[in-house]
Amino acid sequence: TLTKLVFLYNVSKAAHNARQQGPPCPPPPPTLPSMASLAPGSGIDKPCTILIHYDKGEPPALTELRAQLETGHTEQKIDALKKVIMYHLNGEPLNQLLMTIIRFVLPSRDRTIKKLLLLYWEVIEKTSPDGKLRPEMILVCNNLRNDLLHPNEYIRGSTLRLVCKLKEPEVLEPLLPAVRKILDDKHAYVKRNAVLAIYSVYKSFDYLIPDAPEIIYNFLINEPDASCKRNAFIMLFNCAQDKAVEYLGTVLDQVASFGDMLQFIVVELIRKVCRTNPQERSKYIRCIFTLLGSSSSAVQFEAAGTLLSLSAAPTAVRAASSTFIKLLCSESDNNVKLIILDRLLDIKRLHSRVLQDLLMDILRALASPSLDIRRKTLDIVLDLVSPKNVDEVMLVLKKEINKTQAKEYEKAAEYRQMLIQAIHQCAVRFPDVASSVVHLLMDFIGDSNEASAFDVIVFVREVLETYPALRESIARKLLESFPQIKAAKVYRASLWLIGEYCVTDQDIEAALPVITESLGELPLFNQDTEKETPSATPNKEEPARPRGTGTRVLADGSYASQSALAETPTQRATSEAVVNLRTLLVGGNFFLGSALASTLTKLALKARELPRFAPERRNAIMAESLLTMTSILALGRSSVPPQTIDPDSADRIELCIRILSGYGLADTSAIKNVWLRGCREAFSVMLEHQQVDNKKHEKKKNTEPVVQADDLIKIRQLRGKRAVDFDEEDDDGADVSKAIGLADQERDSEHRLNRVFQLTGFSDPLYAEAYVNVHQYDIVLDVTVINQTNDTLQNVSLELATLGDLKLVERPQTYTVAPREKLNIKANIKVSSTETGIIFGNIVYDVAGQSSSDKNCVVLNEVHIDIMDYISPAHCTDLQFRNMWSEFEWENKIAVNTNISEVNQFLQHIMKSTNMACLTPSSALEGDCGFLSANLYARSVFGEDALANLCVEKQPDGKIGGFIRIRSKTQGIALSLGDKITLKQKLQA
Repeated sequence: TLTKLVFLYNVSKAAHNARQQGPPCPPPPPTLPSMASLAPGSGIDKPCTILIHYDKGEPPALTELRAQLETGHTEQKIDALKKVIMYHLNGEPLNQLLMTIIRFVLPSRDRTIKKLLLLYWEVIEKTSPDGKLRPEMILVCNNLRNDLLHPNEYIRGSTLRLVCKLKEPEVLEPLLPAVRKILDDKHAYVKRNAVLAIYSVYKSFDYLIPDAPEIIYNFLINEPDASCKRNAFIMLFNCAQDKAVEYLGTVLDQVASFGDMLQFIVVELIRKVCRTNPQERSKYIRCIFTLLGSSSSAVQFEAAGTLLSLSAAPTAVRAASSTFIKLLCSESDNNVKLIILDRLLDIKRLHSRVLQDLLMDILRALASPSLDIRRKTLDIVLDLVSPKNVDEVMLVLKKEINKTQAKEYEKAAEYRQMLIQAIHQCAVRFPDVASSVVHLLMDFIGDSNEASAFDVIVFVREVLETYPALRESIARKLLESFPQIKAAKVYRASLWLIGEYCVTDQDIEAALPVITESLGELPLFNQDTEKETPSATPNKEEPARPRGTGTRVLADGSYASQSALAETPTQRATSEAVVNLRTLLVGGNFFLGSALASTLTKLALKARELPRFAPERRNAIMAESLLTMTSILALGRSSVPPQTIDPDSADRIELCIRILSGYGLADTSAIKNVWLRGCREAFSVMLEHQQVDNKKHEKKKNTEPVVQADDLIKIRQLRGKRAVDFDEEDDDGADVSKAIGLADQERDSEHRLNRVFQLTGFSDPLYAEAYVNVHQYDIVLDVTVINQTNDTLQNVSLELATLGDLKLVERPQTYTVAPREKLNIKANIKVSSTETGIIFGNIVYDVAGQSSSDKNCVVLNEVHIDIMDYISPAHCTDLQFRNMWSEFEWENKIAVNTNISEVNQFLQHIMKSTNMACLTPSSALEGDCGFLSANLYARSVFGEDALANLCVEKQPDGKIGGFIRIRSKTQGIALSLGDKITLKQKLQA
């Protein structure tokens, strides 16, 4: 056997030398890089198809490995061959063992050795340092050709997979006749790998097999196997699109029976063809409709997206939307659901009327347990609600609220709050449905979730003022639900409603006992002992609780015994005290006490004016109210609560006492007018302003795009013959979109020029400047590099680094730049949060003809990424703003230092500089009092909220003083926005 191998090696080497004199195939095109350019040190990375970590430890022992490969048994050869492969993969090439492996390992018939040999041929260096093929590889080529014709189909298929990874044309050339022959194999595994092998060879070295598209096309027509057809169609799709289109035209009616992968490629081909040749749309639109019913979710998704790009007809939009909604309800992956909801949002912007008919189907997505999906679904639904479907939507929302009452329901409180807010918005837009939901929502006025309970009471407050016919029933329901309230904010709003809307004698007689019962016995504490007076009959003396003892290790290492009282079920039950007015007042909430005093004062003043009350009853109501107020004042000035009463609450309660007693007040009629009518009138005016602002917001949100009648529209058919270049966006659909104003308008040239940054100086050998194109989640840095020298620069590499939440996506490549030549380099940078980032780096290059050890470097200027590229003005309710303001923990307080002298002008300047919207009504900003307080709000593309409160006043010297407070959930946006305001708060001259 050894003699045969040596003889074969000598013959093959002689044949190789003879082949060098005259190539049997056409020479490669001039654009193909030579093998010398792929040699080590050429600056071009070598292909890597396998990556395995191996802890090398000691350097390899060549003698021991050679002995195992030559004289060892099969297991030893396997172990040695594995070590050789590992050393190759981790930078220790053992080329000295190549001939040993060929002589002693290659003839083995062991399957494991054959598999390892395929890996070995894949990873070894097949060329010498000068770029020429190693002579030993001739023997390897002969062995690979024999394996391609091996009787075992798995050996044939594995060898074909190796052929796909080879990048040496000298190795591939003698193998191609065998690969062509394998296309007629009877095993599908072999044929589909043969197709991939031809695809790989044609893609890298098309001159080796120039008729590959025709071969694969004929193979595709006659091949019955689905996997083989898929691979063949992929090759035609990427290498010969005209052949792929020709084949698709012959099987267009059979696409529904294809496999999902083949259908996926068909969709991609149709999209590509219709983009380059729009008049073919009508030919393929029926095929896309057919693929909407595919068994593969991925095919359905891509087909729906392609259909929307092909046609804007209502039938096509409805079919694509129905497919998206079907996937939304059937897919289990939450990420897929969020992507589909984003697609539905895009459809809603352009075709909202079509989606209105599918609104009830979209609501089925509320069955998902994810709050993000539910929130996004409700946002879409609320924008699509119309008078035609509002009743059905409210019915679904009421059913969902009833489901949240179950104890086992996951995240019931948060979901209930979202539903309450949705119902509230629907009721504001469509007042006719308010009466059908207000009584249902009032059952949740005592919800343990303070936010949802407060949403309910705010909704009830608006309904009471807007619908006088419902006041009596709502007031009665409010009194029934009053003992169930647990939150102080809800108590304050409920007390205000009771004081304003209990106007009859029956309402007042029903309200006072409810308040008294929740308040408990008076006084609120024992003045002699300075202890809280119990609000109920004390329990009988309970038996002593058992003590638990144990041993504890102290900090110094010594031991000590400790004891603890064991809590009995009785104490555990009493510790969970019912939250009512009394417990909140004793706990130190005297702001609630001032609200209670105002309510009692209003009820007493109304009782004084109603003739149905007897004088004795009026005096009794007044006396009870005065006793309650004095008890609250006495409690606030005692040592029972955690803190004493604040001056504002004390002044408010004292004013109520003076109004009821008439002490020190001259004009009582004016006071009564303020307390009994002025408060409600102010609330009515506030609601009117809110409705006006909401209508403006809705009108701005739903404004149809406006395009001038004389705007330019490019018509492809009327262009001259010289206009041969085709722009991908310049198709009929884009023309129509531009005509109706739905296409994204390009930023003006001035804005684009503002994004150009000079990176190097004019005297540097390499001049570089960058255009920063900011997308939602990534930044594309388009760097223009100009060689200003008369030398050829090699291995030019742009090395970048970042600060902040920025991450480089791609590894820098190397380039060769001729003298005075220009080069464009694009770098993608991923953005993960709203934070000001910095991009810096340098350009490294070598000068041709000089020593490669002398590296030249040009340091680049820093590029600062502006936070304004990520945030945009947004709108939220006052309640949502207050909730976020109390929840967000990061605050940045900035002192105002500006040369602007008018407070309103300063507000407009800050809004323009920070892309924030003002939530404060315009009516509250009117006038010239020299003082201004406004709330600002913005949202980033990552869903982060940015809040700001501006509070300024005009000082006697004419300057503006005050502070701007910024709050956010993350530190980055608060600091970045604060830096932006600090830089921009002065008006540039």
